[in-house]
Amino acid sequence: MNTNLQTLLHVQSLPPRSHAFLVPAQRLGSWEFTTKRRAFCLRLCNKSFGYGSGIRSSVIRGVDEVEGEGGQKEKQPVAKRAYPFHEIEPKWQRYWEENRTFRTPDEIDTSKPKFYVLDMFPYPSGAGLHVGHPLGYTATDILARFKRMQGFNVLHPMGWDAFGLPAEQYAIETGTHPKITTLRNINRFRSQLKSLGFSYDWDREISTTEPNYYKWTQWIFLQLLKRGLAYQAEVPVNWCPALGTVLANEEVVDGVSERGGHPVIRKPMRQWMLKITAYADRLLEDLDDLDWPESVKEMQRNWIGRSEGAEMEFCVLDSDGREREIKVTVFTTRPDTIFGATYLVVAPEHVLLSSLVSTAQSKYVEEYKDLASRKSDLERTELQKEKTGVFTGCYARNPASGEAIPIWVADYVLGSYGTGAIMAVPGHDTRDYEFALKYDIPIRCVVAPDDKSLSDSGKAFSGQGTIINSSNSTLGLDINGLCSTEAASKVIEWVEKTGNGKKKVNFKLRDWLFARQRYWGEPIPVIFLDETDETVPLLETELPLTLPELDDFTPTGTGEPPLSKALSWVKTTDPSSGKAAKRETSTMPQWAGSCWYYLRFMDPNNSKELVDKAKERYWSPVDVYVGGAEHAVLHLLYSRFWHKVLYDIGVVSTKEPFQCVINQGLILGEVQYMAFRDSEGNFISAEFADMLGESDQERIPEEKVVKSGDSFVLKENPKIRLLARAHKMSKSRGNVVNPDDVVSEYGADSLRLYEMFMGPLRDSKTWNTSGIEGVHRFLGRTWRLIIGSPSPDGTFKDGTVAVDEEPTMEQLRSLHRCIAKVTEEIEGTRFNTGISAMMEFLNAAYKWDKHPRLIIEAFVILLSPYAPHMAEELWLRLGHSTSLTYEPFPKANPDYLKDSTIVLPVQINGKTRGTIQVEEACTAEDAFKLASEDEKLAKYLVGKSIKKKIYVPGKILNVILDRQNVEAGVR
Repeated sequence: MNTNLQTLLHVQSLPPRSHAFLVPAQRLGSWEFTTKRRAFCLRLCNKSFGYGSGIRSSVIRGVDEVEGEGGQKEKQPVAKRAYPFHEIEPKWQRYWEENRTFRTPDEIDTSKPKFYVLDMFPYPSGAGLHVGHPLGYTATDILARFKRMQGFNVLHPMGWDAFGLPAEQYAIETGTHPKITTLRNINRFRSQLKSLGFSYDWDREISTTEPNYYKWTQWIFLQLLKRGLAYQAEVPVNWCPALGTVLANEEVVDGVSERGGHPVIRKPMRQWMLKITAYADRLLEDLDDLDWPESVKEMQRNWIGRSEGAEMEFCVLDSDGREREIKVTVFTTRPDTIFGATYLVVAPEHVLLSSLVSTAQSKYVEEYKDLASRKSDLERTELQKEKTGVFTGCYARNPASGEAIPIWVADYVLGSYGTGAIMAVPGHDTRDYEFALKYDIPIRCVVAPDDKSLSDSGKAFSGQGTIINSSNSTLGLDINGLCSTEAASKVIEWVEKTGNGKKKVNFKLRDWLFARQRYWGEPIPVIFLDETDETVPLLETELPLTLPELDDFTPTGTGEPPLSKALSWVKTTDPSSGKAAKRETSTMPQWAGSCWYYLRFMDPNNSKELVDKAKERYWSPVDVYVGGAEHAVLHLLYSRFWHKVLYDIGVVSTKEPFQCVINQGLILGEVQYMAFRDSEGNFISAEFADMLGESDQERIPEEKVVKSGDSFVLKENPKIRLLARAHKMSKSRGNVVNPDDVVSEYGADSLRLYEMFMGPLRDSKTWNTSGIEGVHRFLGRTWRLIIGSPSPDGTFKDGTVAVDEEPTMEQLRSLHRCIAKVTEEIEGTRFNTGISAMMEFLNAAYKWDKHPRLIIEAFVILLSPYAPHMAEELWLRLGHSTSLTYEPFPKANPDYLKDSTIVLPVQINGKTRGTIQVEEACTAEDAFKLASEDEKLAKYLVGKSIKKKIYVPGKILNVILDRQNVEAGVR
């Protein structure tokens, strides 16, 4: 501990009004005891942090001396501020960093409870943060600070998901190595996060691009490979020629790449796959025990898409109607509708398609396949789109009815789902119905709804009911009259008995395509022998396999990844056999590094294993995980899959990685007000814009807009209604608000407070820069309440106005109500209402004549998770020499939460004249005093001679006046 802090600790043990303490020799000439007020101690403490003894006022404009040319002191105006955040915030950020205040030691007291709170770590783009990003970060920071004060060991880390396509595209465009831009972007993000005062343990910072990190990503891949969960297969993929890489479905929008808008085609390629489908049942079942938003769990259930049904075989017929040796296997969840199957549909990528196409139809089928290859899976299965298809020229036999039914190829069936083929039942499936109507295919109803009103709807009936038109005595199957459930069971029993099919559970979930034709990603740790093309995994001792340095990151144009250009790196030898080999040149997708990073934060510098078992057992699972809903399926599902594999091999001790997930809402850009002009340039009201055909839109400044009822109108012409709308923040819309600008004008604490005060954490909200002024004023009022008003020159005095006196019952009640509310709202992540409680307390405190130290210190601790910079400064000025980070969070005393006031009737000579509000323990004298001060009762009591007072505590006050007073009253 440094000398100044020792001095300050000594000060704390002395009487509050007159402190004797040691002052450094350079200040007083020699070490000596001296008597000073607490304020001097605080000035010294300020200097111990390396800052001036006074902080300039933010309330009035004053002057400040600065050093001009030649070392001359010049007076310059000081900016008007509600409080001196511009000095407080950098000061405490430096203090936290220098003292590693938020560091979670490797060795901790594991008998204490733990709290692991985590943000979905960001991709560090060159654009830096906008004000939407700190919403979730502020919420987790409040929770982390709160839990530290409650005595928890807190793990609150931050890192960077830094591999991926954006950095590589930037490298291609500028010629800058992606490592350089990534490091630059990380430094920018880190600087912005630190400027907002987040209490991250920066000693645990990780980046997915560092070899000592992705060594373990590669190690996990080897474990997957060892267990048959990683394999290679030729699969249809989204190939973008312009980007030179395979894209995931979610990276393709309307047939073009999300990044760059380049055309994307479907083509078969040999790719690495991860067998996530092997964990489908467990991924589904374990959702029930998680404290996640129900909407997220439902999205995962739908994505996994478990369905029970049957696989059935349809024999393909030749031109003479005889059965060929080829069979088309279909999967159906409705085997009860088998007699209603009037055609088959195979996917354009079905492996048997070429064997099913007649010579006459081959040209049309090939053209259709080419068109289908340009669509994403999402586009192909979109319910609203018009169904398209081509007849193959071939037929199959319905195994139940014995009828020959046509085989079509259509892109609404995916080769990656089920068997890539369906039996189409247009009478009972909406998609099949639309297709059958379009191509004039028979529609047969085989399920009668129990509600007869649905029978003549003119649409496909997809529900369950009673089976009709479903009997074939020749083949021995009759399900007429059965309910759908019974009929399905009987059909499955029949197809298994006749060898035409079997019971089957299927999933929509597909195996994870785990390769990208990119440079900027984790190398896949396998080699291929030149002679046999056999796949050989690297030895674990050879990890990490690092990326080679490349100057040319551009796509090869052939489908070969950019890494294939690193010839000396690609050519290698198998260390076991000495045979010539080549390395895998595809890299892992960006998802890889983010699948397990939460584990590395527990033990970031371990070079011997992924995570120490004891540390993992203590910290797992993540208690609260906060991030955007856009990661609801893929990232969370992939992480759960990897975690379960690690659980199976004994690396982790829990079945799930994240116990509680919270999706913060979006912060939309500021509301934009749009006016419309007709072809002649005149303003028209928004409701008429569509009626007039083409119209120009014009953005109207907020100062020219006024609200009228539920609408916004032009101030100069209220008849012109405007369109008010807010969009997600993006550079393309020009509505991004930089947090640096907000911090510069209002301070980080104001930004933090405003983002929490805008509304519930999980809701989307619209940014309004003027709205931040309200919370900024609250912080200014807090500062002045505790520090006092500024002097005429704009400076604030050292110390505070807090007094060392016992608080009143009213003050204790106000404080403890605030404690109870703030605690409850933080625990419930209802941060906006917690701020409201503190505002109510502040309003009450401004009415007090004195502010006891006990009350003020507790309030400062309540404020600290929300506005940590101001709270630290106030704590220091209240006479404390260390950070309040680990101070105990106040606990509400139930005795002060009771409503102890009652309404007491007041009688004058036995007649009720009014009521007063008193404390339950109120004395007769206090009750009479309150009655005398009451405007309504005073006229009966003031100046009158009192004969007797009858007081029944909690019941009544009866004042008996002297008879002379009564007679005078009568006269």
